[in-house]
Amino acid sequence: MSVQQEVAVARAAVGEIQRAVDGLRKHYPDSVDVRRLGLDVARLAEDIDILAGPVAAEGPPPTLMVIEDREYPPDFFQDAEGEGIGPR
Repeated sequence: MSVQQEVAVARAAVGEIQRAVDGLRKHYPDSVDVRRLGLDVARLAEDIDILAGPVAAEGPPPTLMVIEDREYPPDFFQDAEGEGIGPR
């Protein structure tokens, strides 16, 4: 298996454990042990993110905005004479 497949398998296993812990919460709602299990599962998911990087957000790629190169009126930059230079 490739690294990406191994990471996907690990993420799926953590998801299954999380669902199991959520089921246990229904039977032991105020249990310190179930809270600890929940924190352990969250730590596992975080460790996978640290190791392999977070899951890439799905969705459309960002669109690029094209700013046309044209002449601007002289007063457009009137207050921007010293920007980027620092204090005078």
